[in-house]
Amino acid sequence: MTGTTEALGGSAAVDDAARSVTRPFYVYAVLANTLFQRGVFVLFLYQRGFSVGQVALLQTLLYLVSGLAELPTGVIADRIGRRAGIVIGQMLIAGCLLGQVAFSNYWVFLALFIGQGVGMACVSGSDTALLYDLLVRRGATAGYVKIKSRFTMLGTVASGAAIVLGGQLQQISWGVVYVGSAACLVLAVVVLMSGVPEIRGADAVDEQGGAEEHGDATAWRAMLRVATPALVTLVVVSGLMHATLTPYIIFTQKTLSDQGAGTALVSVVVAAGFFAGGLTPLLSDRADRLIGYRVIVPVSLLTLAVALGLSGLGLVRVTIAAFLVLAGIPEITAVIVDNVFNEAVPSRHRASLLSMIAFVESALIGIGYLVLGALMDGLGSSVGMATYAAVPLLACLLWLPVLFRGARVTTEIEKPADQEAS
Repeated sequence: MTGTTEALGGSAAVDDAARSVTRPFYVYAVLANTLFQRGVFVLFLYQRGFSVGQVALLQTLLYLVSGLAELPTGVIADRIGRRAGIVIGQMLIAGCLLGQVAFSNYWVFLALFIGQGVGMACVSGSDTALLYDLLVRRGATAGYVKIKSRFTMLGTVASGAAIVLGGQLQQISWGVVYVGSAACLVLAVVVLMSGVPEIRGADAVDEQGGAEEHGDATAWRAMLRVATPALVTLVVVSGLMHATLTPYIIFTQKTLSDQGAGTALVSVVVAAGFFAGGLTPLLSDRADRLIGYRVIVPVSLLTLAVALGLSGLGLVRVTIAAFLVLAGIPEITAVIVDNVFNEAVPSRHRASLLSMIAFVESALIGIGYLVLGALMDGLGSSVGMATYAAVPLLACLLWLPVLFRGARVTTEIEKPADQEAS
């Protein structure tokens, strides 16, 4: 009986520790994703007088720069601090948003989108690394999947609400839309600075009690040491999943329009998709315990293939149903896989290694935009969508050896304190 009481007390202590870490992160997630321009920025660029080709170049440049900047910004975050990397990135993005509403010259916009891409790279990898290592410090990493799913849900729902509000605020002025977004990012930084302590890569190692035995001098050596064939496969497969999901969400707008849906209906469907995508990650913890990442990965890939195939039928109601019902499932997988990546990489270089993984994903997403766009231009939006289903099917084939052979993805480099205690 005493042992049971102690166990319950220990569990309650872990829960309290996790809550002390997650509260400011949840507020940060809402504020950082309250970007009112996200659903209408393309219209803003057109009103600035930019052509379709110029807008496409800006988007391509954004992803390209973000991907290339992942590696150096990840190293910087490990050296100067994960929180510092996030603050620099969000303030840079806020400044670029203000610049976009203040200027109209295309060359200035090219520079602003480059800066925004660098800002995105500063945040990417640093936020997850900071959250995970703070949970390591409190011995609460066992709840990471549940915590990250809530973090993702809050951010996605806030993004969907901001999209709806952005359309209303635009009726006042574009300045209100962009200044409001920048203000939310500044508030997110304030919450982070006031409620979340700083952690550098070296700090995280010190807290592991010397778990990093080899003391790698560079992130590249650390990557080579942890890069099991299964982990490399998971990085590529996860990247292909994102390279399918992200362009699918964006280009579904055109597909629905070509299938006869009006602008109002398209906006409602997209907003509903954001809300659905925000709620489904709440199932991640249960899916991880009942199914596991080995099985959920191919399930998500097949789901994406089915959604793309159904969109190819040319029936607007079927396309809407597929989008709303199926597109959220990969969001569950993204949270689970993120946990696997965090467990696989050492603390000293966590932000750097997660940035390397994000670089692969960004590069594949950029290629995915080009490929799906070309297919839709050449074959029509519906047939192009259906043809693009080959990408998740290819990723599924790449994952089959890991699924059936049971190859290890993670190594025994470090174990969170709560896992060691158990």
